[in-house]
Formats: sequence, structure tokens, C-alpha cells
Amino acid sequence: MDQQVNEFINKLELSFNSPELLKEALTHRSYVNENPNTPNGHNERLEFLGDAVLELATTQMLFNDYPNFPEGDLTSFRAALVRTESLAEEALKLELGKYLFMSNGEEATGGRDRQYILANSMEALIGSIYLDQGFDSALLFIKEKIYYKVQNIVDNRLDIDAKSKLQELSQEQLKITPTYTLISDEGPDHNKTFTMGVLIGETIFGKGNGESKQNAEQVAASDALENWQELVDKHFPTNNA
Repeated sequence: MDQQVNEFINKLELSFNSPELLKEALTHRSYVNENPNTPNGHNERLEFLGDAVLELATTQMLFNDYPNFPEGDLTSFRAALVRTESLAEEALKLELGKYLFMSNGEEATGGRDRQYILANSMEALIGSIYLDQGFDSALLFIKEKIYYKVQNIVDNRLDIDAKSKLQELSQEQLKITPTYTLISDEGPDHNKTFTMGVLIGETIFGKGNGESKQNAEQVAASDALENWQELVDKHFPTNNA
């Protein structure tokens, strides 16, 4: 267990005064249920703390960096930054799931790749950095690992409901209404992960995973928006939009 924690510390390129805090941040509730004598406990309290630190840090940076935007827009930008899909995306880049301590059953059902587990663990990680090193270090971590993508969100208004924006854009430029199709679903009935695709005409423009079809559709729509012009140029070369 300690070797796994130290390996992740090296990956983060951080020095922890108390590695036990990081160990707690990496411990899913299922692991404690399976190993009740685990000394550090699971990560839900750190997740609670990290959520608050993340909200304060992103609020502070948005307030300072975007003085000409009203409160409503700043709130929307923040929501896009800290939503489950966004945090899970950054957790995947850190390979966070690889270092989590969880039960064999949770792992067998895809827990290491499940979005809400990754997002919650990312918040717990932020909470552990805050407790171990203070707000400034947590702020720097958030700036490097999460906040960096805010300009893309602002420029392309990715904070707006992705399905609505994609439908508006597709109808305006191509006169086509997007449709959604189920690509796959995995896991038991009570804990499925859905993969949805969004089609423009007969072509899949984006894919997304989620704990519900609706969430997966939103992720698929976001995927399509991020690559919109490239896909339009490729599949609709005669379009002059």
C-alpha cells in the first residue's frame, strides 16, 4: 500500500508532509468495507473538504481573471469546470484510478474507470493537498490540472447545455437535427455505464460515457462540439458555413 502511495506522489511531483493523508484520499469506501481495520479510513470526508476548496479556488480565479463577466456567467463557467465529467477527465490524465484502493468487487465492475468515483477521488486529492500543504498549494494544483481549460470553455461557451448548443449549431449550419444512439452499456443493472453516440446525418460526430443515457448524451455532444469544424470540413465539404 505504501509503495503504491509513494509511486503516486512521484507521479504528482509533490512532496507530502503526511503521506497518510494521500493514502486516505486514495481509499474508496468499498476497500474499508472489505478491510475494516484500515487505519486511515475512506476518502469521503476529504472529498467533502476538497469540493469546498475547489469551489473557492475556481471562484477566486474566475473573479480575478474575468472582471467583465456578470455573476451568472461566472457561475456557469465554474459549474462547467468542476462538473463530474470535467474532473473525471483530469483524473484519467493522472491515471488516478490506477492508484485507488477499492474492493475486488468494485474493481471487477469497472470502478477504476467510473466517472463519479474518479471525480470524487479528485476532490479528495485536492482536500489532502490542502490539509497537507495549505490553500496556495491546492490553488496551484487546481490551476495546473483543472483551471487551465477555462479559456476554451469561455471562448466556446462550453458551459451552455451541450445538447442544446449542438442542436442549434447543427441546424443553423447543416440544417440537420442531431440524433443519439446507444453504442453499449456495461455493468449490472444497478450500476451501468452507458456509451452514447451523437449522429449528424449518418455520421457519428461524438461519443460519451455516463452513469445514465442522458449524461452520456451530454458528454457525446460536448465531444462533437470540441471537434465540430474539423468534422464538418471532413464529412460535409460542400457546406459553406
